[in-house]
Amino acid sequence: MWRAVTDISTVQLIKKHTVVSRNHMTPEINLHLITPSCPLWTARPGETPFKDPFWAFYWPGGQAVSRYILDNPSLVEGRRVLDIGSGSGACAIAAALSRAQQVTANDIDPVAGVAVAMNAALNKVIVDVTTENLVGRLDLTWDCILVGDLFYDEDFAIKLLPWLQNLKRQGKSVYVGDPGRLPFKKIQENIVRLVEYSLPEDFENRGFTTACVWKFA
Repeated sequence: MWRAVTDISTVQLIKKHTVVSRNHMTPEINLHLITPSCPLWTARPGETPFKDPFWAFYWPGGQAVSRYILDNPSLVEGRRVLDIGSGSGACAIAAALSRAQQVTANDIDPVAGVAVAMNAALNKVIVDVTTENLVGRLDLTWDCILVGDLFYDEDFAIKLLPWLQNLKRQGKSVYVGDPGRLPFKKIQENIVRLVEYSLPEDFENRGFTTACVWKFA
């Protein structure tokens, strides 16, 4: 059974069950991750102290967005950036390293919120963290929206897509990273592929070989 944890014990558990890794597409960024060297890599659900440790894996779409931002810092420099479904916080950290004016990482999992704060401190950047559910909100004050790996479920994609399109109509820049999941493949209009990356062969890529960054047009 999953056991609820306090912030202090969450920090301790994250340190105990992850390793600090640069073995990914953005070696400029240190992240607390569950890797093959960690017992939790092969643990069964009942053996983990975390309910859903999605934040402990660096998913392909998030890697692509983070890499693209680091290679093109002018996209976020001087801007207010929101990283939706932030997970480990990698995209937010990439924006902060690229001199964004202000960066917020948003994830409804409170454990992810702690992990983001730890990873930001590890990389010596300032990232605000919120666990409020912002999906669907149209009163957002940020002007650049980053979305990595959120098109994992068709039902959620149906809710996510029109919201992101509305944010684009408000004049916000919306960047999405995805390795080609079926719900995202169904998007045909008003989106432009900016770059496609080959994923490292020695990294757990969930069966994907490439990941792309897209921008709502």
